[in-house]
Amino acid sequence: MDTQDLIQDIARQLATDVVIPYMGPNMLSLCSNVTVPATPLALAESMTAKVSVPHKIRKRLTQTAQFIENFKHRKSVVHLMNEAFAATPTPSDLQLALAASGAKLWVDTWYDNSFASALAQGTDPWVQVQGLSQSEHFGQWTGAYAADGTTLAELSSNPGRMLYKPWGAHSPAGNYLVSDSDYVEVLTEIDIQTPIPHAVQAWRSGRHFLFLGCRFDDQLTRSFARQIMKRSSDHHWAVLPNEPTRMEARFLAEQNITRIALPLAEFAPLLIAAM
Repeated sequence: MDTQDLIQDIARQLATDVVIPYMGPNMLSLCSNVTVPATPLALAESMTAKVSVPHKIRKRLTQTAQFIENFKHRKSVVHLMNEAFAATPTPSDLQLALAASGAKLWVDTWYDNSFASALAQGTDPWVQVQGLSQSEHFGQWTGAYAADGTTLAELSSNPGRMLYKPWGAHSPAGNYLVSDSDYVEVLTEIDIQTPIPHAVQAWRSGRHFLFLGCRFDDQLTRSFARQIMKRSSDHHWAVLPNEPTRMEARFLAEQNITRIALPLAEFAPLLIAAM
């Protein structure tokens, strides 16, 4: 199947809710009015511009956040994150198209509000589920919110349209997984799926994932993707313009993810046209 036919096939399956978009920070490259950090490095630099951190960890996001948490306070980390992601980028045409598609579950692994803003431009109801830091919410792995930001005491097993933010987000409550300890707590339990909402576990069954704006060149992103897509279908796609690293290539083969070797900016209009 050539690339054009493959994109047509993905679009057809998006329309029938067989595909789950799984989005990473590079989705912001298609947005306008982007004043938030768009990479882990940019976020680390945003933090270290305001708090002194040892030079050897200044470019490592999770270690930077952990240092600030240890030597300042967890509230300092949350304050820096809230400042970094206070502005909402204007959603891209791709985000708007995905939000209006037949999909019922979207996974977004960055902290900004742009995709929630895309969903808010529609008229259909939706809920948001976010990962929670155990340092702030011990024993509670996720928080659920209505489209207007109201906290939901309980998430239905079939909540309808759902945005899943496994690393948290700025809105509506400033929940973030960002420090080493945040991720250690989650990764300790993720193999047995405890931190992943039951609604996500149920919805992914038999469905395909479309990875957009993601890289799998570190263990953290691979671990989350592997566990979130567990027990889904047996084939998926990833838009990856750059030649995969050795570990990325191994991950793609292991998970039966077909690489679409196009820049996201070239892939987006093709998918939108096919939708």
